[in-house]
Amino acid sequence: MEERLLTNTLKVQRAKKDLTQEQLAQMVGVTRKTINTVENGKYVPSTYLALKLAGVLKVPVEELFQIWEG
Repeated sequence: MEERLLTNTLKVQRAKKDLTQEQLAQMVGVTRKTINTVENGKYVPSTYLALKLAGVLKVPVEELFQIWEG
């Protein structure tokens, strides 16, 4: 059975905008810990949060989150 993981480029995209985890968290209305756990792949964000993150970072949600099948 294939394993599916949600990978993301959140840390890279955040760094491109020169934002800290805390700054990004405030912009989307979550805690810094939430941003940290999403970046580390330990938490899968809701569709709403994924869209908010993509909007703030000005990247398509598909560029920010990808399904990896292995």
